[in-house]
Amino acid sequence: MSFTTVEKAIKKHLAVIYPSAGLEDLTRQIAHSFGAGGQYRGGAKLNSPWSQKDVVLITYADTLSDEGETPLSCLEKFLTDVLEKEINTVHILPFFPFSSDDGFAVKDYRKVRSDLGGWSDITSIAKSFSLMSDVVINHISSHHPWFYQFLENRKPGSEFIKTCASEKGLDEVIRPRSTPLLYSHKTLAGDKLVWCTFGPDQVDLDFSNPQVLLEFVNLIRFYIDMGVRLLRLDAIGFLWKRTGTSCLNLKETHEIVRLLRTLVDSIDERVLLVTETNVPSQENLEYFGNGDEAHIIYNFSLSPLILHALLSGDSTFLKRWMMTTAPTSDNCTILNFTASHDGIGLRPLEGILQKEDVSMMVELAKEFGGEVSTRDRNGLETPYELNITFYDMLKGSFSGIDDYQMERFIASQTIMMSVEGIPAFYIQSFFGSKNDSRKMRQTGQKRAINRQQWNLRERQKRLDDLSTEESRIFRELKRRIKIRKDQLAFHPDATQFTLQLPSYFFGFWRQSLCRKQSLFVILNLTPNTVDLDLSRLNLFQNSVWRELISNKLIDHTDGVMSLDAYQTVWISNEG
Repeated sequence: MSFTTVEKAIKKHLAVIYPSAGLEDLTRQIAHSFGAGGQYRGGAKLNSPWSQKDVVLITYADTLSDEGETPLSCLEKFLTDVLEKEINTVHILPFFPFSSDDGFAVKDYRKVRSDLGGWSDITSIAKSFSLMSDVVINHISSHHPWFYQFLENRKPGSEFIKTCASEKGLDEVIRPRSTPLLYSHKTLAGDKLVWCTFGPDQVDLDFSNPQVLLEFVNLIRFYIDMGVRLLRLDAIGFLWKRTGTSCLNLKETHEIVRLLRTLVDSIDERVLLVTETNVPSQENLEYFGNGDEAHIIYNFSLSPLILHALLSGDSTFLKRWMMTTAPTSDNCTILNFTASHDGIGLRPLEGILQKEDVSMMVELAKEFGGEVSTRDRNGLETPYELNITFYDMLKGSFSGIDDYQMERFIASQTIMMSVEGIPAFYIQSFFGSKNDSRKMRQTGQKRAINRQQWNLRERQKRLDDLSTEESRIFRELKRRIKIRKDQLAFHPDATQFTLQLPSYFFGFWRQSLCRKQSLFVILNLTPNTVDLDLSRLNLFQNSVWRELISNKLIDHTDGVMSLDAYQTVWISNEG
């Protein structure tokens, strides 16, 4: 029986990952279990799967709740009643039974937590919104059946858990934690050293066993059948381990992503792979491969660089980074965000900011009521992320607390939704949430500071009350999103060019794919009113120019345009 073209592509990937395995049988198992079609597009250019109308909401399933309703039904109600005109994609963070890490220590990948609702709630949301779900692929909970089987020396779990014979050869391993890497467990097969990248309750899986990969191929197909259309590969960079290496971003890991890309590209449904790799910028970009790995990668460097620019009033580092970042490949794009369920990552600043600048941000986070998480780096505790709401991180600048918190915050979100790629808003940013220090103390988890939970009706009252800070932020962000969605120059694939303006400005130019719209995005990074020299922009004379956010015509013959403190402008020609 001959192989189909997609099976040939699968076998080619497997030959890199498992060179000594029985490739024919494994190839057919994977193709059959996934339902891969006979024809593989092989990276051929397709119609773009995204546009300027795509906007993502990131949220936990239980951020909103109300008596008598499941949290998932509350989320759907909020999405459809309040955000349907602004949001078309929702990333629901892990909604599976878990033992720790707010969902990322999964006990059962195929169940929805009973306190949240059920699969019917998930599929209902997926009918109206593009649904992103996590594939927590690197590790399982220590309460997962596979780990219990491991302890009892029963298959398949006995062969699914990553172990080490000793601690030798692990000096180069890179991790995001300062906890031990290996934990000793008594099993019926003797004492075993178990690999735990993220801590003792999150047990790493052994992908050198092809059957582990097959399990996740089956799982991904199940998620697709349940309506998931964006698959977020959580912590994917840590997947493959080899002693004597960093065990991060190894070639086998990249090849597994290529295999998954081949699989999702072979089916009729439009399904996109999203890689989550909180690493330095260049390592992150490598997950595009040659246009044959992730469709979308998280833009981890943008968030702390926007912060630094707004805190310092200087765009030098943000501008330099943007200028040196290569355009994305065909059928690939960036997911831009400022805040997320985790902290504000500092590793993506490596090679971009000086240590002194990072240290200043760390100290400011503490001053503004936040905390700092660390990781072990060659025996030293190194700052890993800032644990603070993005809103409270902007309550001042390096000069101290001032009255421009909201202006800085709105500016940060406006820049995020303007740069090349797809914008993603963490639900707490929509609310302008402040530090939840009480929850952090109660849980003992630093990340809980930015994981507030709300009663749906009370939250709606606050958003409807025009006098509240939350309402002003919420309404202004919604207004700007609506404006953005009508601009062809904000298509994720549209041209982007960094402007050479004084360092107290940050600016760039976007041009639509059809070249009809030119749009200049410029931010005043200071608390002062400053004049922008319009001669620095190519405002060609035969067009009418308008500032879209204020909806005011621009008279470029005046020569200058005044920008208020932390004001962002969208200057566009009219067709």
